[in-house]
Amino acid sequence: MLLDLGRRTLDLRIPQVMGVLNVTPDSFSDGGLHATLGAAVDRAATMVAEGATLIDVGGESTRPGAQPVPEQLELDRVIPVVEALSSRFTCVVSVDTMKAAVMRAACAAGAELINDVNGLRADGAIEAARDSGVAVCLVHMQGEPRTMQREPRYDDVLAEVQQWLAERIGVCVAAGIARQRLLADPGFGFGKRVQHNLCLLAHLGRLRALEVPMLVGLSRKSMYGELLGRAPTERVAASVAAAAWAVSQGAHVVRAHDIAATVDAVRLVHALLQEQYKQGSKHEETVLRD
Repeated sequence: MLLDLGRRTLDLRIPQVMGVLNVTPDSFSDGGLHATLGAAVDRAATMVAEGATLIDVGGESTRPGAQPVPEQLELDRVIPVVEALSSRFTCVVSVDTMKAAVMRAACAAGAELINDVNGLRADGAIEAARDSGVAVCLVHMQGEPRTMQREPRYDDVLAEVQQWLAERIGVCVAAGIARQRLLADPGFGFGKRVQHNLCLLAHLGRLRALEVPMLVGLSRKSMYGELLGRAPTERVAASVAAAAWAVSQGAHVVRAHDIAATVDAVRLVHALLQEQYKQGSKHEETVLRD
């Protein structure tokens, strides 16, 4: 499965790891650590060396309760980093934003993927994405970051998330964004309680029916704190386990903070899936011969 990035394609037949690069002072897990240009570039270099093939640059926190950031402030945070990464590395640079103006400026600066937790619902976002020619990840979110965790409710979280993503994919295709440019993300932690997240993760394979590549963000999520009593920096093992499970269920891209451990897990699961497929094919051939 190939993802159209505009100027090139990304082969997703092998699962890929996306590194999280927050250039904000208030990220839930690493707020302020990479808020300067030099620190951001250094962190990106480390993640690329550890095996990340995509780097997701975000200038506005989307943690529960986060307040919106003025457009110009987000531009000032994000664009110099996107320019620097695009000129220094061959990895795919992604911009994590809900704002059309930031999408346009970031793509002009070299971003090849728009990662929008708002699913291109903001004014001008779908047009900005269409005109950019880059790939787009549509993320499911119930509500908005400021209020999404107050009282999320679903009758059937899996069916509702799948339907919402299918509808947004249809809207994008109708607007002129080729299906080959789209990814879907069920939005773990975005307007979802622990039980909603567990249900989505347990049955993640059903989202293959969307027929676009799947991206998942499961790194250091608050559900590990609730389930396991772990602080954000103590959630590596749980995050890696969830990433491995997601790949086993069909995820194509895993968004992560802890790159080396996640890359190892993803590569191992992919190798196991390949071996399982080969053995299944051999068994099928034997049955047919017999």
